[in-house]
Amino acid sequence: METNLLQNSTGGYIVATVADFAPGQRKIVRVENREIGIFNISGEFYALRNLCPHRSGPLCKGRVRPLVVTKGVYQRDYEREGEILKCPWHQWEFDIKTGQALYDPQLRVKTYRVVQEGDEVVLYL
Repeated sequence: METNLLQNSTGGYIVATVADFAPGQRKIVRVENREIGIFNISGEFYALRNLCPHRSGPLCKGRVRPLVVTKGVYQRDYEREGEILKCPWHQWEFDIKTGQALYDPQLRVKTYRVVQEGDEVVLYL
């Protein structure tokens, strides 16, 4: 886990260079006493607090997977490859892009703004 992040001139934290953060990868950083997971989904960056709101598990260390959908009995399909994060403790699932829990509309994980600025991936709290 990276802890010594530099701040840029606009107050964001430089997480990585774009070249070092390929699609499908994640990186967990500590910023201002918070662990935050940064995810690259098809070249777009998303950030979630590394704290499952269900039971405080290390959410961002969980498995990234597609959304499983069904159109009927004994049928299943997969959508949104690499956009769903499954907590390693109790298997609760969250949408990486929004932080929303899939099975409980009242539950969500804190999200943060993370953007590409030039050659850098920058996190804003």
